This record gives sequence, C-alpha cells and structure tokens, in this order.
Amino acid sequence: MTVEFIGMIHHRKQSEIHPPGQLLLDHGYIRDFAQAAERANFDRVLVGYFSDSPDGFLVAALAATHTERLGFLVAHRPGFIAPTVAARKFATLDHITGGRAAIHVITGGDDIDQHRDGDYLDKNERYARTDEYIAILKRIWTERGPLDHAGKYYQFEGASTAIRCLQHPHIPVFFGGVSDAAIAVSGKHADVYALWGETHEQVREVIARVRAAAAPYGRTVRFSLSLRPILAETEEKAWARAEEIKQTIIRLRGPNAISGHNPTNEGSRRLLVAASQGERLDKRLWTGAAAATGGRGNTTSLVGTPEQVAEALLDYYDLGVTTFLLRGFDPQEDVIDYGRSLLPATKALIARRQHQGRAAE
Repeated sequence: MTVEFIGMIHHRKQSEIHPPGQLLLDHGYIRDFAQAAERANFDRVLVGYFSDSPDGFLVAALAATHTERLGFLVAHRPGFIAPTVAARKFATLDHITGGRAAIHVITGGDDIDQHRDGDYLDKNERYARTDEYIAILKRIWTERGPLDHAGKYYQFEGASTAIRCLQHPHIPVFFGGVSDAAIAVSGKHADVYALWGETHEQVREVIARVRAAAAPYGRTVRFSLSLRPILAETEEKAWARAEEIKQTIIRLRGPNAISGHNPTNEGSRRLLVAASQGERLDKRLWTGAAAATGGRGNTTSLVGTPEQVAEALLDYYDLGVTTFLLRGFDPQEDVIDYGRSLLPATKALIARRQHQGRAAE
C-alpha cells in the first residue's frame, strides 16, 4: 500500500502555543511554509476551513505558485457554495496546480461556526445534504453534460461539465466524522476517510465501521490519521517538551477555559474519552493537549524520538492507516524537523514491513 504524508498550512503563523499575529494573510509565511513542506517530502498540505479565515481555494492557489510537486487538500463545507460552482472551482484548481488538488469534505460539527455563514440545518440534515452534494460533484466531474438534477437540497438544469478535473476520474475525496450519519456518507463517497489521533482500539473500531459501510457499494476506502508528533533527541526530552506545550496552552487559555465545556461534535467527545483514560496511552499516544483544549481540533500527539514515533506510526499502519496528517505545535519548525527525521524513519519501517509481507506471500 502506498503511504502518503500530509501537513497542514495556515495563512499565518499560529497554533495552540503561538497566538496569531495581526497580519491575517501572510504571503511570506504561506510561501515559506509551502516550500518547507515540499522540501520535507510531504505529499500534500491541508488548507483548513474556518468561518473567519481567508478563502482556502485562494490560499492553495497562492501556495501552489511557489511549489512544483506539493499537493493541496482543500477543506470545503457543503451548503455555502452551490455544488455546480464548487465542481468548477475544484476542477479549475486541479488544472492550475497541474493535478495537485484534493477536497476534504467537512460537513460541520460546530453549530456556532455554521451559523456564522448562515447554515441552520441540524447535523443529520447536514449529512443528508452532504450526501447529495458529493454525488453532484462526482456527476459533474465524470458524466457527459449538460446535467439536470432535482433533489431535496439542490435543483438545477443544464449544468455545465466543460471543465473536468485533470486527475482521473476526479480529484481525491477525503471525508471525516464518526457519527452514524457521517460513517454512512463516508462508505458511499470517501476515497480517504480521515480520523483524528485516537487509541488503537478506537481506530480499529472506526475502520471496521467505515469498511462495513463501504461494502454494499463495492468500494475500498483508504484511511488517514491526524497526529501532532512531539520529537526530541531523547525520550525524556520529548516528554518534557510535551509538558511544556501543555503548560503553555493552559497559560494562554487560562486555567478555567474549558470549565463546563461540552463539545458538540463526536470527534471532540471521543478525544476527551481517550483523555479520561490517562495522558499516556498505548505506546506513546499523549492526550495532554487534547484535555487542555477541551478536545478542540486535532490535538493528540505521539511523543518520543523520531525512531520511537516512527514505530508508533507503524502500529497504526498495521491497523490499516496509509495516510498520516502530521502537524506540529511549532508549525514551520516542526515540518522541517519531520522531513529531516520522522518521515524517512517511518518510510523505512513501512518499506520493511511491506517487504516482509511480500516475502510471506
């Protein structure tokens, strides 16, 4: 199985331990980060979606002008742009980047953020709309037009299919969410299903659910896992760095920042369930930052030397994960470090595992 490594690019330097500066759209940072990720041999970078951030299509296009090989996984929320328009935008981005575009469909788990852009559907309806939305994207990307559609959420006549994706049959479709509704849509549409960094037991369970949902359609889904590796030259120093990161988060957010916090999305709740089991789980899964942020976002880590963290990633590979989304709390410095040490170590271990598998056949 081909293994893929994804980073995450922001429009300015920021993380849980780095408050954002006043410059909202930092061209120089986008350029430098994209080039650093490419030099580090990442396959793609994720461009996130937030109601108060710059447009992801344009951030990806800007970064693409400064790179030659790096791919761009653009997060996209159905419901705010008509699917006919989104299909053209993504196909256009694929051509602009020379076949380096992918879509990460984010149905939306935060009601408050959805309301900021005018979406008041409940979660189950959002997933039903997403199901219809992705089906339309794929039709426009692959069928002969003009196309008509009459569904619950969208209706159109004579939609153009003049511009198709450069990649065949279309750009890769990434998808996430662990509710029953999300799993059902993933099984039907996802090329790659994305998990946050969870325990071995949690990952094994979700993979089984997605595979079961995909089986009736005769589909094979790949799996991505998101983690925040914390590296150092010794294990002791790595754990000390993890503790420093946690204390910085607490200091910046305030000791009572998550008091009474009850996350609305299932992914965050699952991170807090893992955190309730302890800060150090499995071999070296660390939940300290997840607990300190109330499970907001992808905040679980693998902690250790590059070789130790590579071994921990291999465990997830053995569970069926073939894509790793890795980003650091020191974003640009860490992406450079990952390329220098963690990615080569992980690739070597996985190549050895693949060789062992072929030899056993």
